[in-house]
Amino acid sequence: MAATTQTGTTNTFESTVAGVTVRGRAHPLSAWFVLALRLMMGIAFAYSGIAKIIDGFDATGYLANATVANGSPAAGLFVAMAGNEAFMAFVNVAVPWGELAIGLALIVGLLTRFAAFWGAVMMFLFYLGNWEVGHGLINGDFAYMLVFLAVAAFGAGRILGLDALVERYDVDGRPLTEKYPVLDYVLG
Repeated sequence: MAATTQTGTTNTFESTVAGVTVRGRAHPLSAWFVLALRLMMGIAFAYSGIAKIIDGFDATGYLANATVANGSPAAGLFVAMAGNEAFMAFVNVAVPWGELAIGLALIVGLLTRFAAFWGAVMMFLFYLGNWEVGHGLINGDFAYMLVFLAVAAFGAGRILGLDALVERYDVDGRPLTEKYPVLDYVLG
């Protein structure tokens, strides 16, 4: 279970996974850096989505050829995807419009955890598809995946984002997230 507390002006946090507990103390400027990460990824994804929409994105050739050429461990899966016309029709819409939706959600800080989760999923698939590991297994796609996960973990949508307003919205005299705790997994 993860717990976050605030003591005076120092933010502390801790988490226990598989019996191992880690604790940390965030610098007072940490909120600004988390906000910067959210906005950076939002702008990058919105821009990428718009560019793909304008350019008429089609991943078929890339999945069928480049993933084999670059030695991706998932090349067989990507080639099979490229061979399925109906699936590729979905992918060719889902990728650019998904990037745009994720980017806009992060920019305004709405459904931030949900958007960041799907951004991380996309970056993991890009990581497998691009398979640029000549300088090691950690490349830009992998790093961006971790940035998305950090944005989700730190509840970046609560920092100058609409998630903070949505979470406080009253339903029957109770905050929305208190009445529907599952929303904590998509907001924040």
